Amino acid sequence: MERWAGRVALVTGASSGVGAETAKVLAENGMCVIGCGRNVTSIQELADKLKSSSSKGVLHPVKCDLRSEKQILDMFEEIKSKHGGVDVCVNSAGLSHVAPLLSGETEKWREIIDVNVMALCICTREAFKQMRERNVDDGHIIHINSTSGHRVAMGDYDLNLYVGTKHMVTGLTEGLRQELRGLKSHIRVTAISPGNVNTMFANRMYGDEIAEKMKSEYKLLESSDIADMVKYVLQSPPHVQIHDLIVRPIEQET
Repeated sequence: MERWAGRVALVTGASSGVGAETAKVLAENGMCVIGCGRNVTSIQELADKLKSSSSKGVLHPVKCDLRSEKQILDMFEEIKSKHGGVDVCVNSAGLSHVAPLLSGETEKWREIIDVNVMALCICTREAFKQMRERNVDDGHIIHINSTSGHRVAMGDYDLNLYVGTKHMVTGLTEGLRQELRGLKSHIRVTAISPGNVNTMFANRMYGDEIAEKMKSEYKLLESSDIADMVKYVLQSPPHVQIHDLIVRPIEQET
């Protein structure tokens, strides 16, 4: 990670789960991390802990609602004015609702698409712009995808729109790789596709009782496991394109 020391990473969804753990790991390894989320208080608490632990890097909290393009653009302007620009963009934010395709509410569908797809695309575009403006040719864009971007689980109808958005992330990752290659850019793109992770994702969808029962079925991945994958990807040699990492709990069926 030495070559990333002092460089700027944006991590979306940094208020909890995989985003928070990724922001922590990158800061501990010397990066200047911009952690964004709607709950900026929890990001500030993490930043304070890192500061008191003498972390090699630093975490800067930024409040940003990724459903708003204006707030995303304002955030990138703030990053540019204060830190020069983004070198690494980790699109970690993601959500779902109970919203089947035949009976889901339009507003819930819209929020899933806005966060999982539109925000990812806007952040990717703006990060790339900042890299090109500064002649950064070794930047890295990382999408936190899902095993749901590679299969459709039978019978789990509540997640069907979420699955659709994650399949789109799979396609967007390859499309982005091709566009970067067409520009003869050495900026890399990687998707990391976790299986079931021990976060609040299911709690927010189904409530604590159902979620905790689901989590007790077998040992889930931890957020730190996925943050380790982000670190692994960034440590790979500049000529190596890690396209998609699928990471499952060993007992997960699909």
